[in-house]
Amino acid sequence: MPAVELTRDGSVARLLMNRPEVHNAFDDTLIADLTAAIDEVDADPTVRAVVLTGEGASFSAGADLNWMRGMAKASEADNRADSERLARLMRRLQFLSKPTVARVNGAAFGGGVGLVACCDIAIAADGARFALSEVKLGLVPAVISPYVIAAIGLRQARRLFITGEIIGAAAARDAGLVHEVVPAGELDAAVARVLGLLAKGGPVAQREAKHLALGMGGMAEGDMERVDAANAALIARLRVSAEGQDGLTAFLEKGQPAWLR
Repeated sequence: MPAVELTRDGSVARLLMNRPEVHNAFDDTLIADLTAAIDEVDADPTVRAVVLTGEGASFSAGADLNWMRGMAKASEADNRADSERLARLMRRLQFLSKPTVARVNGAAFGGGVGLVACCDIAIAADGARFALSEVKLGLVPAVISPYVIAAIGLRQARRLFITGEIIGAAAARDAGLVHEVVPAGELDAAVARVLGLLAKGGPVAQREAKHLALGMGGMAEGDMERVDAANAALIARLRVSAEGQDGLTAFLEKGQPAWLR
């Protein structure tokens, strides 16, 4: 079973993260498959809009435990290469030339929040929860930080980055991470309404409008490549640091890190 399923419904491409048994958590395969699917729909002139969602109860729970276990033992260089692959995924989604809609069907933690932030429009079920909990592991949300800050602003990001707290869908809407919150049973209808609006716009104009908004907001794809490289180096350094190793080990072994003992 593929980690990501790409289907087409007319001019709409649907990207389904399909690892429900681990809450659609990231590993090397999901990152590679999702990046490849994004590249494919970006190059397809018949695609007018893209919907990203998760199979099962969650949107995406962030990093897979086995993947994290491997990264905890990896060298700083390997961690940097790994983070650069995740950074490329986020960058490709952020700058995808077609309108993108996040159908947030459940929890979005860590990198899952990054995916939501990188989509143009985000609609969440009212039971969805969100967290940037990296500090609880002695880490930071480095790779996704530019995209999350662009979505929710510096003031909100400072709080959520530092506390690592879990927030509900209404709070995520108030922060600007999602645009609309609906009952779970109305999620597909809400996404369909937005797709109907998108279908009325000219595809060239929409591509340029997206480029205009990102540019006026201070985001250029070429600049982000340099920012992403620096942030990948930061998270790699923290993963192999004493505090990062302690936090990761405590999490994986269900213990407590030194700062809680």
